Amino acid sequence: MNDVTPAPRRARVRAPELIGKGGWLNTGGQQYTLADLRGRIVVLDFWTFCCINCLHVLDELRELEQKHSDTVVIIGVHSPKFVHEAEHQAVVDAVERYGVHHPVLDDPELATWKQYAVRAWPTLVVIDPEGYVVAQHAGEGHAHAIETLVTELEAEHAAKGTLRRGDGPYVAPEPVATGLRFPGKVITLPGGNLLVSDTTRHQLVELEPDGETVVRRIGGEGVFNEPQGLALLPGGKVAVADSVHHAIRTYDPETGGIALVAGTGKQWWQGSPTSGPALDVALSSPWDLAWFGGRLWIAMAGVHQLWTYDPESGTVEVAAGTTNEGLVDGPAAEAWFAQPSGLSAAGDRLWIADSETSALRWIESDAEGRAVVHTAVGTGLFDFGHRDGDAGQALLQHPLGVTALPDGSVAVSDTYNHALRRYDPATGEVTTLATDLREPSDAVLVGDDIVVVESARHRLTRLRLPDEAVRVESVAHRTQRAATDVAPGKLRVDVVFQAPAGQKLDVRYGPSTRLLVSATPPELLLDGDGAGTDLSRDVVLNPEVTEGVLHVSAMAASCDDDPANPYPACHVHQQDWGVPVRVTDEGTDRLPLVLAGMDG
Repeated sequence: MNDVTPAPRRARVRAPELIGKGGWLNTGGQQYTLADLRGRIVVLDFWTFCCINCLHVLDELRELEQKHSDTVVIIGVHSPKFVHEAEHQAVVDAVERYGVHHPVLDDPELATWKQYAVRAWPTLVVIDPEGYVVAQHAGEGHAHAIETLVTELEAEHAAKGTLRRGDGPYVAPEPVATGLRFPGKVITLPGGNLLVSDTTRHQLVELEPDGETVVRRIGGEGVFNEPQGLALLPGGKVAVADSVHHAIRTYDPETGGIALVAGTGKQWWQGSPTSGPALDVALSSPWDLAWFGGRLWIAMAGVHQLWTYDPESGTVEVAAGTTNEGLVDGPAAEAWFAQPSGLSAAGDRLWIADSETSALRWIESDAEGRAVVHTAVGTGLFDFGHRDGDAGQALLQHPLGVTALPDGSVAVSDTYNHALRRYDPATGEVTTLATDLREPSDAVLVGDDIVVVESARHRLTRLRLPDEAVRVESVAHRTQRAATDVAPGKLRVDVVFQAPAGQKLDVRYGPSTRLLVSATPPELLLDGDGAGTDLSRDVVLNPEVTEGVLHVSAMAASCDDDPANPYPACHVHQQDWGVPVRVTDEGTDRLPLVLAGMDG
């Protein structure tokens, strides 16, 4: 029996004030308090720009934002995970890069995050026109529930006279003229020209070998939506990862033709097909591409997996990863990734920039021909920094690109360290090739040079591969979220899910909920790890392990409660939590995690 109940009469808790040392963006310089927003329905979106799930939620909220523009104010509360994300200019860049068309509060010290007891990115909090919190949702898939709640709140507060309609506080920033705008990836075409994904302008740009002179612009809004990875296919066409369209397209440099070859245009959700005809299977934020082993490999950032596309059969399938977010090596079907964002093929290895674990990884076949995943640099979701030396202790910070070099080593676009790094498998050493590169996201070899995509400087930068490494002072970081004190022994993990108004759990084909629990280090849990269908579970913590991270993944499916409709619309709500914990006798014996609703 799941601890899931229909939504009760809404509980109301007074909303804490909005505090952010970085100030407000997209307001024309105006600073706001909750009192200024009284009379409006406020939706707080706690996000950070490294997080693919947060980017999905930005897209989910756009329709709500437009439909209820005179009553609803969405406020993005930017709450950084990585050190780089606490830099104000980086937040300014991200707001433009991802088309955020509502006010954003820059909260580098997580002050508002702590006031609202948020535990996960993304989290949505709904505040009614009288300033009370009436709902909280973690993860993706909640736009329909919030739409229903907003409609109820509009009617309720219009009747009470407490609803205030009118224009919102959003003020668009002034546009900036540059040749490229937040470019993503780059490849060399057979004739020597460069092809770059001009991501924020939804186009590809062909440049002469100098990396500056424009030959042609391809696509544009309506054709692509934030294109990212590029890969040259046998025969001369270019595969394009059309990230927000959740699709793979091809571009023919000879004819200029653009064709859809994989994806339905909709985002993949748990329970969707994971193989089949490429145009019938949904994808999720494909970020980079590489031709390897006779197939096109896809870094499927949105679901933490690698997929492949076979042009001969016109099919796609999962090649590695479980959709669980983290760093686990081993057989491809059992490995865990965290937003893989860069790919590069070299001989019998496919190199992977696994961004959220700040890791460099690779996949290759073992002696029996089975695909196996390995990690060269990186330890998990919460450790990052800039440290050279032996790969076992080296640190990266959210790398988005990887480039195989002729000598067998690989260059890593170490994005949040603003650096180009190098890993040499022969020596096991990590070095720094260049610094002062603003958010490098990819690189390509051109003769003896390497051309780097400086995404946040809106340009390609050509560097001579240095003979000697750059000396960099070592810096190590951990994600700056405070640990939750928990008692040793039995701990109740409660995922709170209340089916939104007008919906019920979808139990037509079996259990409609799923819970997966694991830990880093694994020794933290003596009992209670693994998968199940109840959203509450007792786990047993090891008193000998004083700190670690509990990984909790939850999914719930609800459908519209309409007895007259045999095929009601259904909605999947899902979220992954990584909860840092400290084991102490004074700690709590219950860990509530809100998927949807309020913790009673």
